[in-house]
Amino acid sequence: MTKNILVLHTGGTISMTADEMGNVNSSTDNPMNHVAVELDDYTITSIDIFNVPSPHITEQHMFELYHKIRAIGNQFDGVVITHGTDTLEETAYFLDTMNLPNIPIVITGAMRSSNELGSDGIYNYLSALRVAGNQKAIGKGVLVVMNDEIHAAKYVTKTHTTNVSTFQTPTHGPLGIIMKSEILFFQTAEPRVRFDLESINGTIPIIKAYAGMGDGILSLLRASHIDGVVIEALGAGNLPPEAAKSLTLLAKEGLPVVLVSRCFNGIAEPVYAYQGGGVDLATNGVMFVKELNSQKARLKLLIAINAGLKEEALKDYIEG
Repeated sequence: MTKNILVLHTGGTISMTADEMGNVNSSTDNPMNHVAVELDDYTITSIDIFNVPSPHITEQHMFELYHKIRAIGNQFDGVVITHGTDTLEETAYFLDTMNLPNIPIVITGAMRSSNELGSDGIYNYLSALRVAGNQKAIGKGVLVVMNDEIHAAKYVTKTHTTNVSTFQTPTHGPLGIIMKSEILFFQTAEPRVRFDLESINGTIPIIKAYAGMGDGILSLLRASHIDGVVIEALGAGNLPPEAAKSLTLLAKEGLPVVLVSRCFNGIAEPVYAYQGGGVDLATNGVMFVKELNSQKARLKLLIAINAGLKEEALKDYIEG
């Protein structure tokens, strides 16, 4: 049976080329459009939806991808998105929270441009096509496929600046692996709330805690027009006393304040009851996000605000 796969190209290293000096830049002609897909019974429909480096990606680009898949995704058996790796995990998470057709949706990219020695783009692209055409991938949420591994969009993160094995899932590990002749899943993604949004707007900065942090940066936020704030707290979810005072004041004034840990592994939770400890922060209105890094927690809060969630409904979603 023929697998009809929609491919949406967005740019990134996978579409770029290196010049004679080794400098990598965007190309007007995406080399992935010329890849001979030697997979049995696959029909590929490719759309260059945009062509930007991933640091240029905004929520509006993510929103455009969401609406394109929502509009035409049901005509296909699966979707592959090629994307730059710097913000790939954020686009993947955003799409994973949207109400999309129940087909495999796979995002991939490359760490080396198309004409560099050892380029990983074509292999990752073909691997993503294989996963998108696999029945086992249905119902597992948006997937990130890189370097023979399959990761859940919710948990995966970029861990290395240049290594081809950069995408890893701390704490949980990958959902599956890509073998020579089959796709093997050994975990599944948990059910989650999904949204239908008509627009996405808002300003939510991310602040990282550090030893000796005072109230200076957080006080500046009070004078800014922001819709919420994400704090990367210390350890299990703790802050220096002056920073904690400033942050809880923002929460008491009605600004959504979301907390994650700055640690690479583990889950933020209110454990310590001293001043600035997690118990103190949670008691004073700071919301703890489980299992997400700060960039995804920011998107979670932004999506919730645009979905109209407030007060207890907002808290239940953020902390769920």
